[in-house]
Amino acid sequence: MSFDLPRNVIFPVDAVDVRLDPGPHPFALANEQEIAENWRRETAANPALFDGTVVLLSELAYRDNRLVGRCHAVNYATFMLWRRRRENSGAEHAYAHAMLVAGDNALVAIRMAAHTVNAGRVYFAAGSFEPIDFRDGLVDVDFNVIREVGEETGLDLSGAERGKRYHAMSTSSGTVIFRRYHVDAPANEIASRIDAFVAAEANPEIDGPVIIRHAADLPEGLMGHMKPLIEWHFAGNS
Repeated sequence: MSFDLPRNVIFPVDAVDVRLDPGPHPFALANEQEIAENWRRETAANPALFDGTVVLLSELAYRDNRLVGRCHAVNYATFMLWRRRRENSGAEHAYAHAMLVAGDNALVAIRMAAHTVNAGRVYFAAGSFEPIDFRDGLVDVDFNVIREVGEETGLDLSGAERGKRYHAMSTSSGTVIFRRYHVDAPANEIASRIDAFVAAEANPEIDGPVIIRHAADLPEGLMGHMKPLIEWHFAGNS
């Protein structure tokens, strides 16, 4: 199956059937020495990095409005080397976004903190899939986004109204799976809640919230994949 996806377009996703393979990723096996050497360089430049566990894809395809794939748990050091060697690596990355929609239809994104890998970049609160996000070997996207939003912003989206389905967009940097999560409060109030949470954290992952009020309201530091998602939302797609 390898990687067989439409690229650089937004497409509907009715189900995500991505399974966790208990075996090692071929990229990790083939690059053990380079992974260790690169990790030494990365941590020398940023001692705050933590070698936790994330997942990398070895297969992903779009079939009958479904994303079908296989992934493997890897340490973060492996992921960091892969970021430098995406082309022809035999691996790809998928991650999920809760597109947070305020009661006034503004979007609420976040700006990452200075000690993180994506320091200063703006996107919807998100994180890589981790083994904890899998149920009986199958990824639970909703659990992942609720967990990540809670960890980064303090917001609990478990009771939020969801969009009818997921959508996705695949680019050379990865495949983002996203869905609208509606919060009744206006954007300014949501942002104030996030600011209060960040202020109370000893080592927050984010600098704070970023409100986006229309399709041309593109903040400095916006990640490249975000512009099409913002335009999609304000065009009234569903």
